[in-house]
Amino acid sequence: MSLRFADCFDPAGRVHGLPTFPWRLAPDGLATRRQLRALGLRPGGQDIAGQVLRPRRRRDPLTAYLYRLDRAKPVRPMTPAKTAALAKANTARRTCPECRTDAGYVIPTSLGMCVPCAYPDEQCTA
Repeated sequence: MSLRFADCFDPAGRVHGLPTFPWRLAPDGLATRRQLRALGLRPGGQDIAGQVLRPRRRRDPLTAYLYRLDRAKPVRPMTPAKTAALAKANTARRTCPECRTDAGYVIPTSLGMCVPCAYPDEQCTA
C-alpha cells in the first residue's frame, strides 16, 4: 500500500475508517500513547480517536493511533510489590544460567548465557 502525503489527510475518516492526519499534523486535543505517557497520562480504556500516517517508500506507512486528552486518565502509581517484581525480573535477565553470576548486563537471548561462557576460548583484553 503506497500512500502519498496528500492521501494521509482524511479528517472525516471516509477512506481509512478513522480520522487520519499526516505525520506531525494532528490537531490539538489528540495525542499518541507516548505523548500521553510524557504528560503522566494513559488512554484509560477509551477508543482510538484517530490516527497519524507517515508514508514510506516501498513499505506500508508508519501508523500512530491518537487518543483524546480530555478522556485520558492519570498513570497508576508504582506500588512496592510492582517495584519488587520488576527488580526480581531484571535480576533474572542479568543472571547467567551457566555460571550463575550477575553478568552486569542483560544476557542476550541469542546466546542464552553471558559472553565469557558463550566464548570461553576468546579472552578479552581491556
